Amino acid sequence: MLKEGDKAPDFCLEGLDENGKNTKIGLENFKDEQLILYFYPKDDTPGCTSEACSFKENLNNVTRFGAVIVGVSPDNIQSHKSFREKFNLNFSLLCDPDNKVATLYGAYGEKKLYGRVFKGIIRSTFIIERGRIKKAWRNIRVKGHVNRVLNSFK
Repeated sequence: MLKEGDKAPDFCLEGLDENGKNTKIGLENFKDEQLILYFYPKDDTPGCTSEACSFKENLNNVTRFGAVIVGVSPDNIQSHKSFREKFNLNFSLLCDPDNKVATLYGAYGEKKLYGRVFKGIIRSTFIIERGRIKKAWRNIRVKGHVNRVLNSFK
């Protein structure tokens, strides 16, 4: 499991940039910025929408700290486009359909819901600076999470 101080796993995924254009984005795109990389289960579901909208509403605070937000889910480009347009999201969304990157970050694995065990996205957020994990949150609860992320910059 990745810990603070560990080298962040490299990745390059297809997705939408902060302007909604199709592109490939990788860790190397953020050499000079702090990256808030967050993994979420599914576009346009209640918890994921709440989390994305909270990041959107706090984008000015995030950029003030010299950081960039990137969301990653198993959804495809079309799903991301619809999600982005419906909620006017203003940061990059990447597609990880086979959960390879989520697995590298420990954000994919066994979960329990109502007593049922299954594999899926484990809601997780990482702040990456100069290629290293600066801060990591796993199994997060959406309510108040973005504030906890912002407080870690202070």
